[in-house]
Amino acid sequence: MDIKHVWGEHKFFGSMTVGPRGQVVIPASARKELGIDTGATLLAFKAFRDQGLVLIKAGAMEQVLSRMSERLAHFEKLVKDYKSKAAKGEKGE
Repeated sequence: MDIKHVWGEHKFFGSMTVGPRGQVVIPASARKELGIDTGATLLAFKAFRDQGLVLIKAGAMEQVLSRMSERLAHFEKLVKDYKSKAAKGEKGE
C-alpha cells in the first residue's frame, strides 16, 4: 500500500504565531485550499509525541469515524464467520 494513499501528500503552508490570547491565524492559502471558511469547526489533536498540534475539520473527522465503523463491522463479521466455521470443523480459506 502506498503511504501517500493513507496519509495524503504533505504540504507546508507557512508559519503561525500564537497571540497573547492563545490565538493563531491559519494561512490564507491553507484556508482556501482546504475549504476552511469563517465559522468552520476544527478539532485539535495532540500529535508528534506531545510536540505538535493537528487540526482537522469536524465534518472530515465524522467521515473518518464512520468509515472506520463500517470497516470494523466488516471485520467483526469475518471473525464471527471464521469462528463459526472453526466450531463446525470446516477448513477456512
